[in-house]
Amino acid sequence: PETSITGRPEHRRPRARGDFAQHRRAAAAMAKRARQVTDPHAVVVLAAGGSTRLGQPKQLLTRQGETLVHRVVRLALELAPAQVLVVVGANAQAVTSSIAGLDATPVTNHHWERGLASSLQVAGAHLLPTVTAVMVVACDQPAIERSHLQALLSGARAAASACAGTRHGSALGVPAVVPRAWFTPVGAAGDRGFGARLRQLPADMVHVLQAPELGLDVDTPEDLARARDAGWIDTE
Repeated sequence: PETSITGRPEHRRPRARGDFAQHRRAAAAMAKRARQVTDPHAVVVLAAGGSTRLGQPKQLLTRQGETLVHRVVRLALELAPAQVLVVVGANAQAVTSSIAGLDATPVTNHHWERGLASSLQVAGAHLLPTVTAVMVVACDQPAIERSHLQALLSGARAAASACAGTRHGSALGVPAVVPRAWFTPVGAAGDRGFGARLRQLPADMVHVLQAPELGLDVDTPEDLARARDAGWIDTE
C-alpha cells in the first residue's frame, strides 16, 4: 500500500469505470465553459444586395429613425465581437455612410449581382486570423433583436458542431453562426449561403433558433407593408 502524507498506509480502491466517464464529462464541460469565454467571434453583415424587387435600398429603410443596416450593426456590436464586417455592393456609398461612427469595417463586393455566396467570399478574405466563429446576419429582417443574436451565439458555443441557425420553415438560415473554417473555401453557392450545409448537420449537433418573426424579410413592397403594419418599419 502507498503511504499517505500522514505517514499511515493508504489503501486506494481502483477507480471505477464510471468515475472515468464522469471525469471526461467534467473535463468536456470545463472546456466548453472556457470556449464560451475565450473564443473570439466575428460578425458578417450582408448589405450588398440591390433590392431590385423592393424598388428602394432595403438597407436604408428605418425603424424608429435608425436605418436597418445601422441597427443590426449596433446590435451585433453589443455582443463584443472581435470584428464586424459589413459587405456592401449596390448603393455602397449610401450604405457605408449610414454606418459611419460605428466600429465596423465596410468591405466591397464588386460582384454583388452573383448572389449571397459572393458576399461571403469577400467577407472570408477579411476575417481576422484569431476568429474561430462567424455570425452571419442580414439587414432585411426588421424584427431582429439583440436577444436573437445572443441566443444564436450561446447556442453555437454549446453545440457539438459549433453551429447555430434560425428556423425558416423546413430550412435553416440567417441569422446564423458557423465555424470560420466554413469560409475557406466558402461552402456556399449563389443565393443559398450556408443553409444547405447547415441542413446536412445532424439535428442534435446544431442549435436551432425558433423565431417566427424573423421569417419576415423585406424583399417586396408587400413585405414592406407587412413590416410597417407590425411596427418594425417606419411609415413614410
